[in-house]
Formats: sequence, C-alpha cells, structure tokens
Amino acid sequence: MPPYPPYTPPDFTRPDLAAAPPVHTEAAPRDGVLPPGFHATSNHPEYVHLGGGRWFLAAESRMDAVLILEDETLRVVEPRLVRKGERVVVGRTENGEEGIYVHTTGFDAPAEAGGDKFTFRSRGTRETPFSRSYDELYDILRHDRDHGYIVWVLGPAVAFDRDSRDAMARLIEAGYCHALLAGNALATHDLEAALFHTGLGQDIYTQALVPRGHYHHLDVINEILRHGSLARAIAELGIGDGIIRACLERRVPVVLAGSIRDDGPLPDVITDSRQAQDAMRAHARRATTVIALATQLHAIAVGNMTPSYRVLDDGTVRPVHFYIVDMSEFGADKLANRGSGQARAILTNVQDFMVNLWHNLQG
Repeated sequence: MPPYPPYTPPDFTRPDLAAAPPVHTEAAPRDGVLPPGFHATSNHPEYVHLGGGRWFLAAESRMDAVLILEDETLRVVEPRLVRKGERVVVGRTENGEEGIYVHTTGFDAPAEAGGDKFTFRSRGTRETPFSRSYDELYDILRHDRDHGYIVWVLGPAVAFDRDSRDAMARLIEAGYCHALLAGNALATHDLEAALFHTGLGQDIYTQALVPRGHYHHLDVINEILRHGSLARAIAELGIGDGIIRACLERRVPVVLAGSIRDDGPLPDVITDSRQAQDAMRAHARRATTVIALATQLHAIAVGNMTPSYRVLDDGTVRPVHFYIVDMSEFGADKLANRGSGQARAILTNVQDFMVNLWHNLQG
C-alpha cells in the first residue's frame, strides 16, 4: 500500500453544491493583466462547476495563480503568464456559491469519536518527539524513489558538516533525489568543502578556524568562474565528492536561484528572479515529496509553488508531502503562515537529520 492516506472527494450531491451555478469566466484584457474579480488559487484541490453537475478538478493548484478554462480543460497559470483573451475564472467565494469549490479535507483521517476538547501538546514544538515523523518519512522516500518525484530544497548548512554533506551525496547517489533547488551559497560551500575541507573557512569536521579561511569561498567562486561552469570545473579539478558532484554524476537537475547578497555568483546561478521562479516551478509542479532544510526564503518560495496534491495518470489523487527541517519553530511557522499549512516540521539541526536519514535508508 502507498504510504499516504486515500483521497475523499467532495460530495457534490449536497444540496448547496447541487444547486451551485456554473462558473463564470472573463477574457484577460491584455497579456499579464487579469479581469476584475479573478479567482486566486490556493494549493488545495480546487473544483469548478461547468453546469449540469459536472465538477472539474484542476490537475494541479498552487498559491497565487489563476484558473484558465479552455474547452472544458482547466489550467493553473501565474498571472504574469496569462495571455490576452484567455478565459480567466472569476469569483471570490470558495464553497460553490460562484461555481468554485476549494476542498481542504480530502486527506483528513476520520474524526475520532469521544475525543477530548482540551489536550496538551497539540502543536509541534522543539520538545515534540519526532520518531514517528522519521518513520513515516523513511516509508515515503522509499516509495517515492521509484514511484514519485523527490525534490530537496537545501540551505548551505548541509555542506558545513562533513557527515551531513556525505549523507546528502549518498542519498543522491542512491536515487532519493530527483531535483535539487538551492542558492549560490549551497553550491559554493559544497565546492569549498571539496577543495579546502572548510565551510566559510571553518574545518567541516573539527570546526577549527583555518588561517585566511575566510578567502576560501571567494577563491572557489573565482576558480569556478575561470573554468566557466560547475560541470567543467568539477571535471577539470578532479573533484570526486560532494553534493553538486553527485547531482551531476546522477544527472539530477540542479536549480540555483540567486539573491541580492550572493558573492560572485557562480556561473550556473540564475540571477533573473522570474527565470529562477520558472525553473524552480518546473520541479515543484512534479514533486510528490519536498524536503526543505535550513533555508527559510527558499522553503517559502517552493511552498508557494507546490500543490498539496497530485493527480496521477490513473486518476488517483495523492497528497504531496512537504517537510521543513530547521532548528527553529520560526521558519516552520512562517511557512505555514504563508499558506503552506500542510508542511510538516521536524525541529532539529540539519546535520543530525541528514545522518539519521542516511543511516536508515542505506542498503
């Protein structure tokens, strides 16, 4: 059995939904401009009523996009990508009043009878035990390695420790990563570790500060720029370990999105934010499991791009699993407050998380 709950669709025979009107659309007045009253999507399953009791589920939905209706086919499109004349779904209600229904409980477990109204420890915090979360994640990753699309969103902390860096590389080599999304820093410090055994000038095992080590990441960027690309530099410098090297060897797509602060950046970093968004979204739309490690801004960005569900080729609707791993509750709370309420937090340092994961998945 797949390691996720079955999907329960809405009951469209309910009187309120049976009486719902057909959805209304209006033409986009020009490229990138929406008609007044447009419907902005969530990352929950969204249905529109085409009349006669025919409700269509959008094959994917993500936050802050719009629905385009074409010949009884629904597309989810970012506003800037809408073309003049396309029929945009309009309506600001979500319970069928305007032919739009947002379904938030499709994967909920049946309510337990007689449950207490007041309980302690109902919210995950740093004192929450995560043993069950780990066990569920192991099962999900084993399943999705062969039957899904696993996307990792990495902050540079993963490369600052020898064991976590090695664990991530081995997971990639073992097929547990289908795409990697990160920024300039992750690649820079992964290659700094390969060439100097440091992360921002600190030994990645002993944590000892290396004299003039604060030059290392700048030297790495300069060296990669001299070679012209990550792939060429790794080959010509004979780099035989690390996260980026493992991705290139396994042909795992790597999307590096730049920021204002980036040193360099490396030649493979996408510095146009819209191009980076499109490149990241291509993988977020395919994701069945996302794991975001110690990177608040990238985690929130990918959370906004990722649906909470996926419609499989056989019509089955399955959940998209989203894990955020961080030392702080703040990052997890901020992600949830930005609309990714389905994200599950594991509050620990990423080094322990990565080593734990590899020890339980290897072999």
